[in-house]
Amino acid sequence: MEDAEYALMDDAEDRMWWYRALHTRLLDALDGVSGRVLDAGCGTGGFLARLREARPDLRPIGLEWSPLAAPRAAAKSRAPIARGSVNALPFASASFDSVLSADVLCHGAVDPVSALAELRRVLRPGGRLIINMPAYAWMLSAHDRQVHNVRRQTASQTRAMLAEAGFTRIRARYWNGLLLPLMILQRKVLARGDADSDVAPFPPWLDAILHGMTTIERRLPLSLPFGGSVLAIAEHP
Repeated sequence: MEDAEYALMDDAEDRMWWYRALHTRLLDALDGVSGRVLDAGCGTGGFLARLREARPDLRPIGLEWSPLAAPRAAAKSRAPIARGSVNALPFASASFDSVLSADVLCHGAVDPVSALAELRRVLRPGGRLIINMPAYAWMLSAHDRQVHNVRRQTASQTRAMLAEAGFTRIRARYWNGLLLPLMILQRKVLARGDADSDVAPFPPWLDAILHGMTTIERRLPLSLPFGGSVLAIAEHP
């Protein structure tokens, strides 16, 4: 990502509605997991900090490529942070009970084929993979350029990608669907071509409304067939 984006993320991820909603979804996906958990591409450590607070029974480890983000992640989460790339993980095979990677496989510097092969290698047989991806190629915007995203994909594309990588019992579902019309309006209509990142402080009242919409959606009995992101859960066979 652009260097300035890490400072924005570090400042916003503890309180901005989108990060809080994402972290809640990731925690849901880790339900029933025990042991060692790798956050591959942990950024500035916001989810690791949330995980250590919510699940003290787990042993989380972060991986981060950026020399700017890694020390921020260590300070924020107090978890071990390794420097390295998801394309070539610096860990032994079958060394984690669960591996998650949120909005990482979409980056231009990441080769999804190599990264998924590495994520599968370090995951023990029967272990759980959790992936979050931004949805829909047609939603690529100025924000994606700022964070160096080059791919957004559908739930079916994500499911096929994981199957091709050898994962089984794959569930790929959209989320953040109730707010998708607002995302389209902001990114495709209102935003200028030179617009900066979407990561920014929101007025508290607006942040509360947006987060409340994600909470309502999370409590629906069925997943919506559309959304701004795709969350996928799979297993190492």
